[in-house]
Amino acid sequence: MASFMKDVEEIRQRAVEKIEDGPVTATYRGDKDKAISILNEALATEIVCVLRYMHHYFMATGVHGRSVADEFKEHADAEREHADEIAERIQQLGGKPDFNPASLLQRSISQYVEGETLSDMIREDLIAERMVIEVYQEMIRYFGNNDPTTRTMIEHILSEEEDHAADLSDLLFVVNPHTGETEGRDPGTNPLGLERSRQARKGSGAADEEEEDTSLDVRAPTRLNARGERHPSPQLDVRGRDREYDGVQEIARGRSEKSGRESSNRESTASTKRGGVQKSRKGKRVA
Repeated sequence: MASFMKDVEEIRQRAVEKIEDGPVTATYRGDKDKAISILNEALATEIVCVLRYMHHYFMATGVHGRSVADEFKEHADAEREHADEIAERIQQLGGKPDFNPASLLQRSISQYVEGETLSDMIREDLIAERMVIEVYQEMIRYFGNNDPTTRTMIEHILSEEEDHAADLSDLLFVVNPHTGETEGRDPGTNPLGLERSRQARKGSGAADEEEEDTSLDVRAPTRLNARGERHPSPQLDVRGRDREYDGVQEIARGRSEKSGRESSNRESTASTKRGGVQKSRKGKRVA
């Protein structure tokens, strides 16, 4: 510390001269006004993210909705804390945090998209997180060594945004309880392109529904039987299992009906025989 203490009187003099600047000293090498403008954009982004996550929290319904809603709420709380940190830093730099709702969307990096289904909500939140991650990385490079405090704050926020993106990517991999089919792709396999692929399959007609799209198949792999023939695992073909079950039911009903007819015939034959025996015995008694 000795080398830093040589000019202590000079440092004191500079601190006295601009005492009203608070934590911003002469050694601050960044553009303070531009830093405040950038941080107000980040503040607007975090507020929009809070609003979007809260909307999704209250609108998430269905089999998976409740567990996903808890994730939305956790993310909303984290984004609110980010907004507080950014607003505090703006104030430290001598600026005024801009909470004006009229211009939030114009200043925000991410968009406010509600989504119609649970899958849409997850996808829109993941898109927003990815946008924020990219912009915050550029902010970190901009602030660099000129504003290490702001850079460190953005680095901390960035790490949490990346955690959010990872969580949302995992949530895309959910199973439809009615069909057993996955509604999303395995995390890390371009989940954002899934919706386009699903729409393309829907537009190809009902005949194509029976064909398996192996490029999007992330379910249990196809297995080989004893003769080396390929057949899907039970986890793959829920509808096939339903058809097989219906077939078994039909066979069982057929067997039941056949058994009933045979039983009826046996009873009829036995009754006829009993009647003949009785007539024969009666005739003998008369004789």
